Amino acid sequence: MTQFVDSSTLKSWLHDGREIALLDVREHGQYGESHLFYATPLPYSRLEVDVVRLVPRKGTRVVVYDSGEADTQDVALRAARRLRAMGYAEVFVLTGGSKAWKAAGHALFAGVNLPSKTFGELVEHAYGTPRITARELAEKQASGEPLAVFDGRPVSEFHKMNIPGATCCPNGELAYRIASLVPDAATPIVINCAGRTRSILGAQTLINLGIPNPVYALENGTQGWYLEDLPLEHGGTQRYADDTGSAALLAQARQLAERFGVPQVDAATVEQWARDGERTVFLCDVRTPEEFKAGSLPGAQHTPGGQLVQAGDQYVGVRGARLVLFDSDGVRAPVIASWLRQMGQEAYVLAEGLDSGLALAARPDSDAPELPAISARELQRRMEQGEAVAIDLRAGMKYREAHIPGSTWAIRPRLAEHLRGEKRAVVLIADEPAV
Repeated sequence: MTQFVDSSTLKSWLHDGREIALLDVREHGQYGESHLFYATPLPYSRLEVDVVRLVPRKGTRVVVYDSGEADTQDVALRAARRLRAMGYAEVFVLTGGSKAWKAAGHALFAGVNLPSKTFGELVEHAYGTPRITARELAEKQASGEPLAVFDGRPVSEFHKMNIPGATCCPNGELAYRIASLVPDAATPIVINCAGRTRSILGAQTLINLGIPNPVYALENGTQGWYLEDLPLEHGGTQRYADDTGSAALLAQARQLAERFGVPQVDAATVEQWARDGERTVFLCDVRTPEEFKAGSLPGAQHTPGGQLVQAGDQYVGVRGARLVLFDSDGVRAPVIASWLRQMGQEAYVLAEGLDSGLALAARPDSDAPELPAISARELQRRMEQGEAVAIDLRAGMKYREAHIPGSTWAIRPRLAEHLRGEKRAVVLIADEPAV
């Protein structure tokens, strides 16, 4: 039986101190146009693939919603049924969806990562984070002044576009690597991102750590640079070297954690939390992708530090959960946890980090059913003979770039309508088998 919750009750639930997962189950584009502030984007098209990671505890209170408009085809109801079938015990549908939320006088927001972006603006206001304009930076570079520019985004984003002369050093790595990358105390340091948030948080991280160098956030990042008609580079590979890590700022990182009330927790306590099952525990490895791939703690997920602050809803779908962060150096986890604590998250640092011996139960990659596979050659043969229809489930942009001749594009909520009356075999195409 479907359970519903009205907008007024949901508003109170979001602030009652209990765990809650608020899931927007529409497609990413629809979410970006208009959504509730604390919502996690989890498209129905990827529900079983991502929910086990975003909401790992089946006893979590879960609220799902769509737009409430007729053209959403009751996707929230369908998502709620699937979640209950997967074993989630406390699932609710927001009555009337986001349309009813707005009608009740509550705000809707466009864009993505709204909590972190809002937090970034508050940080700049509260700390007075120094900034530099794109034109000022370009003039300093042209004059040959000593200057170190670091791009606080992940390597993949840096590769798409970067400011000339910048080195990729994601925000989560700054505290660990800055002493090696800028060994003197006089060189000015500029942190940039695509827009504002990571520029501000990266610069303020170094300032909070107490490094003596002048530190600035690049105003409006690469967007501001582009709007000033300054050239961007593409395909950049200039990044920190893997051997640039340093524990030189270990004492400062610990002081920062103390300043913002970040508790340490030992492995035995985390194991007890997991056994109790009363609260959700996310074990977060904040190191680099390469380090995580080389070996991590059982039950951990890779949550690169800067992105955990910037785009936390990609890794954590439960408001009010416990976040246990760890690293191998004692620098990165405390710094990231200090920001999460300021954002209101219940964040901890795992004592002894990678060497703690903590082992939690592994979580499944997904709860998607397995289907038989077909080779490309066999699909071609069957399509030519009129025996099969191919449905492409990838993002619409990818389909438009290139697709199998004769295939059609669809999304999960519309598949039944798309295939109504179809008698041929159906072959589904996606980037991930689970999808």
